Amino acid sequence: MEQKEILKKFLNYCLTEKALSINTVKSYENDLKGFCLYLQQQQISPLNCEKQLVVNYLLGLKEKGYSSSSIARNLSSLKQFFRFLIFENLINHDPTEGLKSPKLWLRLPKALEIDEIKKLLSVMLQSKYYLRDITMLELMYASGLRVSELVNLKLSDINFEAGFIRVKGKGDKERVVPIVYRSIDKIKKYLIELRPKLLKKKASDYLFLNNRGQAMTRQRFWQNLKVMGKIAGVNVTPHMIRHSFATHLLEGGADLRSLQKMLGHSDISTTQVYTKVSMDRLRKEYLKHHPRAK
Repeated sequence: MEQKEILKKFLNYCLTEKALSINTVKSYENDLKGFCLYLQQQQISPLNCEKQLVVNYLLGLKEKGYSSSSIARNLSSLKQFFRFLIFENLINHDPTEGLKSPKLWLRLPKALEIDEIKKLLSVMLQSKYYLRDITMLELMYASGLRVSELVNLKLSDINFEAGFIRVKGKGDKERVVPIVYRSIDKIKKYLIELRPKLLKKKASDYLFLNNRGQAMTRQRFWQNLKVMGKIAGVNVTPHMIRHSFATHLLEGGADLRSLQKMLGHSDISTTQVYTKVSMDRLRKEYLKHHPRAK
């Protein structure tokens, strides 16, 4: 079986059988194309791959300057790929078995300070799309959404009366997340004052639209956020907003289980990294203010 055929079969399995999101499958595809090219250069089929080849490939990524998180993601993609080959009885051993990801726990998620969030939310843009952009930012911070979840929200996902939104996360898993009244007010204002102008007599189920009346893209929101960050003097990415949501909730006394549900984590160990963030921030405050810490 040819490499391209094997890869295509795996990606189709991820989409149809496992019902993974298009973004996840695309990530698998990008990672595995690099690995398959490496095997092709070695004149070896994925069906005859040994553990040392996988190790050599990952070490090569490190030498090329790939970050620990990128190498860990590549290894995760390879693990899923070889598990599929075993499931299909195409191989009888997993060359990734026993391989561990680079230690990522030392690299804590970057959360903004509350003052930095306030600066971002108080930014005024000379843009006719300002109301949309500030509403998206407010909602992202209020509900801890991933940027893909934010741009894929639909009108039917909002329950104004109950103060909740329905979110479709990774693997098309749905969860219900609360939103604050300030976000609700901004959404209502956007729906009345700007969205009809963006639609231009078209129809769309998506909540946030671009200037052509189509759903906003992740890339466009990221660009808009960079502009707001530059004006506010805050270095920010969409994921930092989500990290800030989680960290600030924990610091305010929220419990891990509730946070896990709001973030849409399937494993609570993923949520527990935010306790490390809070402890790290606590230590910095201690060293900064305690009279005997200097």
